[in-house]
Amino acid sequence: MKITTVGIDLAKHVFQVHGVDEQGNTVLRKQLKRDQLSVFMATLPPCRVGMEACGGAHHWARKFEGFGHTVRLMSPQFVKPYVKSNKNDAADAEAICEAVSRPNMRFVPIKSVEQQAVLSLHRVRQGFVAARTAQANQIRGLLAEFGLVLPTGLCALRKQLLVLLDGVGDQVPEVFLRLVRRLHEHLVELDRQVGELEVQIRQWHRSCTQSQRLEKIPGVGPLTATALVTSIADARSFKNGRQLAAWLGLVPRQHSSGGKPTLLGISKRGDVYLRTLLIHGARAALSAAKRHAKSNPWLGKLLERRNPNVAAVALANKNARTVWALLAHDREFQVDYTPTLTTV
Repeated sequence: MKITTVGIDLAKHVFQVHGVDEQGNTVLRKQLKRDQLSVFMATLPPCRVGMEACGGAHHWARKFEGFGHTVRLMSPQFVKPYVKSNKNDAADAEAICEAVSRPNMRFVPIKSVEQQAVLSLHRVRQGFVAARTAQANQIRGLLAEFGLVLPTGLCALRKQLLVLLDGVGDQVPEVFLRLVRRLHEHLVELDRQVGELEVQIRQWHRSCTQSQRLEKIPGVGPLTATALVTSIADARSFKNGRQLAAWLGLVPRQHSSGGKPTLLGISKRGDVYLRTLLIHGARAALSAAKRHAKSNPWLGKLLERRNPNVAAVALANKNARTVWALLAHDREFQVDYTPTLTTV
C-alpha cells in the first residue's frame, strides 16, 4: 500500500508516526527514536506530512522538505478535536494525520533558519526586559520597607537610586546598602543586555527590505517590523488583511447565537508579543496625531468619538491589515493611498 499522508507526533526523544493510504486506511503505526526519524523519512516515498506547530516543528519541516515531502504545520488547537477517546502518542499522531487531510484546515507557514534566529533575538530580549522590570520592582519593594520611595519609572530609578543610597546615612544598615547596590549592578547588566540585542535586531532590520518597508507605517518601528516579518513568514498564507488581524487577536471576540450577533472585547489570539508591539506602537502614533491633528484625519475623527484605548486597538488592527497588503503584494507604503475598486 502506498502511503499518501503521514501524521507525526513530535517529542524530544520518542516520535509516533501514523500513515494512511489514498482511501484513508491505516497502513502505518510506528514509534521511532530521534536518531531513527530522519532515516525513516528519508527512505519514505514523497508524501504529505502533518505536524503540530510546536517546539522543533520548523526544524523538522525544513528537514523533511529536503527529502521531497510536502510538509504542513498546524496549530495544536485545531488538531485537538480530532483526538479520539483517551490521549496518547498514537492517538495524537492519528489525529494529526486526520487533521492535515481536511481541505479547510489552516496551516502555519514554515520559517527559515534566518527568521527563527531573528525571532530568538526578540524572545531573549523580551526575557531580559521582563527580568529588568522584575528587578526594578524588587528594588522598589525593598526600599519601601525602610521608608525609601523613588518616583515611578525606570529612568527615575536609574538616576536617583545611588544618590538616595548615598544620602541615607546611618538610617539603613550597611548590609542592606550593599545588597541594594548589588541589585543595581544587576539592573545595569540587564540594561546592557537589552541594548546589545536591540543593536543586533536593528542591524538585521537595515539589511531586510521588507522590514524597512514596514517601518514607514505610523506606529511601526524597527522592533515591530522585524518581529512581524519573521513571525508572519509568508503573508500570502493569509487570504486577506482581516485574517492576519484575526490571527493576531485584534478583532472582537464573538458569543453569538440565534441570529443575534454579540461582540465582546478583542479575542487576544495569536502571538501576545506581536499584538503588544502593535498596540504600543499605535499608542505612540496616537500621541503624534494629537499634536498634528491634520496629518491623519481618520485618526483624528476616531479619537473624537472613541476612547483612546479603543482607538489604539483600532489603529493596531488597521496597521496589521496594511502590513499584510505591503508584504503580500510587495508594495511600498503610501500615506495618501486610495484603493481602486474593481467592478465585475
